[in-house]
Amino acid sequence: MSRNDLNSTSRTNWAALESRSEENIDYSDIPPLTDEFFERATLRIPADQAHNLVQLDPDVKQWFQAQGEQYKTLINKVLRQYMESNQTQHQA
Repeated sequence: MSRNDLNSTSRTNWAALESRSEENIDYSDIPPLTDEFFERATLRIPADQAHNLVQLDPDVKQWFQAQGEQYKTLINKVLRQYMESNQTQHQA
């Protein structure tokens, strides 16, 4: 890809595309998504989003949220404190 590719203006007529109704879109060249596709599919999450994947019980999340806007920072501090206080136990 060249620098010119990044600076070129799209020639797509976006207004015409957005005005199309669902019925006027041709899906015939798109293969169907089968059960086999989903069995073999791999979920890939960018690393910068992985921090959003902690599962919390609703009451735990509500308690932290009630502590203020920076509740995610507080959750991180609590987890870090737990981790650091238990590191010596697991390293022995």
